[in-house]
Amino acid sequence: MNIDLSRRSFLSSVSMLAATTAFAPSAFSFGKNKEKLKVALVGTGVRGTSFWGRRLVDQYSDILKFVGLCDINPGRLAYAKNYIGVDCKTYGDFDQMMRDNTPDLLIVTTTDATHHRYIVRGLDFGCDVLTEKPLTTDEDKCQMILDAERRSRKNLIVGFNYRWNPYATKIKELLQEEVVGKITSVDFHWYLNTYHGASYFRRWHGLRQVGGTLWVHKATHHFDLLNWWLDSDPEEVFAYGDLEHYGSNGPFRGNNCRDCAHTEVCDYYWDITKSKGNMDLYVKNEIHDGYIRDNCLFRNEINIYDKMSAQIKYADNTYVNYSLTTYSPFEGWRIAFNGSKGRLEAWLDIPYNDKKPLSQEALHALEMSQGDDKIEKYEPLIVHKLWKDFETIHVPYSRGGHGGGDKRLHEKIFIHPDQEDPYDRAAGVRDGAMSILIGVAARKSIERGQPIKIAALTDLQPRVRRIS
Repeated sequence: MNIDLSRRSFLSSVSMLAATTAFAPSAFSFGKNKEKLKVALVGTGVRGTSFWGRRLVDQYSDILKFVGLCDINPGRLAYAKNYIGVDCKTYGDFDQMMRDNTPDLLIVTTTDATHHRYIVRGLDFGCDVLTEKPLTTDEDKCQMILDAERRSRKNLIVGFNYRWNPYATKIKELLQEEVVGKITSVDFHWYLNTYHGASYFRRWHGLRQVGGTLWVHKATHHFDLLNWWLDSDPEEVFAYGDLEHYGSNGPFRGNNCRDCAHTEVCDYYWDITKSKGNMDLYVKNEIHDGYIRDNCLFRNEINIYDKMSAQIKYADNTYVNYSLTTYSPFEGWRIAFNGSKGRLEAWLDIPYNDKKPLSQEALHALEMSQGDDKIEKYEPLIVHKLWKDFETIHVPYSRGGHGGGDKRLHEKIFIHPDQEDPYDRAAGVRDGAMSILIGVAARKSIERGQPIKIAALTDLQPRVRRIS
């Protein structure tokens, strides 16, 4: 691959990916004489070290190089450097890393509540930023990010991968073609199983002060899909939520799964010692910051919701009924779009609809893998027009890398940046903001017992169409 050409393509791609921002995107100001893009990473957990670390080195080392890794945990830093396969310096001091290396691109994969800190500092250092979802965890931090991008005139990308899998893209295509007319209401239900769903309550995500609750950390994916599919902004949210299964509701509790007297009777017992990666990345480094990866699901400090339901009114007057369950027997989702000319129905991973259902643990492992993109099967979509029989559309599907979304997101950034995208899958700061603001509004609605206006949270005003 021609390094100079690849680098120009990469720079162009980031500007394109940020083009959905509420503000006019500025061109990158990288030096033209550099051979490779200088990348810095802050946050060396599993997502940072794998998807935004090792995979970039494996696939795109001819156009980029890591110049710094940063984390508060020196043990994880050492592991990350070896696992990613880089020879750059590691830092506990973020500002020092930025001063020493003046990176072109900063990738943020820290805990959710600290995203804003590094995004804002990165932009203020004159660096373009790519952040994992969610953008941040509350409206004040969101406004700080919006302000920072405005004054810096740099670009911010949010790594929404779900948009890029072929099944989600086919839904977008059908909605754009108005196959069932103008959408008037949507039913959207997401089910997390007792393997994946439970894992959020073991980790830092179980603390709302760190992860913003699953209204933000997990549902930001779902809300972004809704915003993108409907091509409209949310306007008002009313929600319910409670903690009834995990946390203090459990019949017993222990220090962690490795040191628990109830392993023989606890259905949720998880043996972290079976995973060398988790042992090396997390368990061996507990001594540095006290973070326990296999924490007890029933510890009293858990303060997020495990059942959630919301009604969302969009600026174009579409109504959405949404729910998230965290202790379902299976992991999957269903959605139905009701339109003026019919109804579009879609679902994935409903086990009794599949002839060969996977175990729930295997299903999650495959989704998180970064394997090949071969078609494994065809998944149905149902189009049912008024006064006509329904039609089944079969969509090619591969499970690895979030249904093929991970690979396609990277390909857009690094390989086909100038290729026109008829589905507008690029996600910038406005997309990131609107997705988390639904979750923030849902939290506030539960606390106050009243609907929350999106426009009251930041200075972004909802649009009838996302891109005008």
